[in-house]
Formats: sequence, structure tokens, C-alpha cells
Amino acid sequence: MAVRILVIDDDAIVLEGFRKTLDNDAEASARALDALGASLFGTEAPARAERPSFEVDLVRDGAQGCQRAAEAANAGRPYAVAFVDMRMPGGWDGLQTIEALWRTDPHIQVVICTACSDYSWDDMIARLGRSDRLLILRKPFETIEVFQLPRAAGATR
Repeated sequence: MAVRILVIDDDAIVLEGFRKTLDNDAEASARALDALGASLFGTEAPARAERPSFEVDLVRDGAQGCQRAAEAANAGRPYAVAFVDMRMPGGWDGLQTIEALWRTDPHIQVVICTACSDYSWDDMIARLGRSDRLLILRKPFETIEVFQLPRAAGATR
């Protein structure tokens, strides 16, 4: 079963980076290319570790993200992880988004993704009232960091 991930960021380039990193089609394409090369050259395709399967939804603002999370929870298919940008002009900031996400689904693992924040860790915890489902990913990030976080957070639902 695929781990369901929600990404909320106002930057289309950042969203595309998440899509490329977590896209299962890219892994399938790499395996197909390995198999094609092996058949052409009469060799065996290289062994690849099995990747977890992700189902990723990308949205550009907090309100839309919370609407998606509510729809997913109501359908019995909640997200396991939400990557949330802290600075999103023209709408909710990251903390407003996280507060609304946790009202909708208190079990969702949140990863704050930011280059800079207007809040200290202590300020965030004081406002949110908890840190048990909260991680931070600094931008710019490495692809492997994005890929590993849902696994490291134990996101299995």
C-alpha cells in the first residue's frame, strides 16, 4: 500500500522537486531502462532495492491543503505525512496550516519545509502545543532527505 503524502508549498519549482523525488513512475522508468539495457547487452539488470510506494498530492496554499486532508480523512484514506512550507504569501502561513491540519487529522506527521522561518522552535511548540508529530526540513534540501523522511517518521498509514 502506498504511503499518502501531501505537499503544501506556494513555489511551483519546489512542488516539482517533491514530485520528481517521490514519483513512483520515475522508479518504474529506471527499472524498465535497466531491463532494456540488460536485454540489449545480454547482461543481467542490476539489482535495485525495493522502494516504498508513495501517493503524492501537491497544493499551493494552506487552505487547499487542509481541504484535501479533510477529504482524504473523510474518505478513509488519510495522509501519513504533510510537508508544509512556512512562508506562503497571500494566504495562511505554515503555522496556521499546521493548526488546521491537526484539527482535521491529529495523527498526520508534519514536516516543516523552510529556508527561513518567522518563528523559533520554542515559539512554534508553544503555539502548536505539541512536537511529537513535527519535523523540520531546511531548504534547500537534498533529494534523499525528502525521500527518507516519510520512512524515518514511521509513516505507514
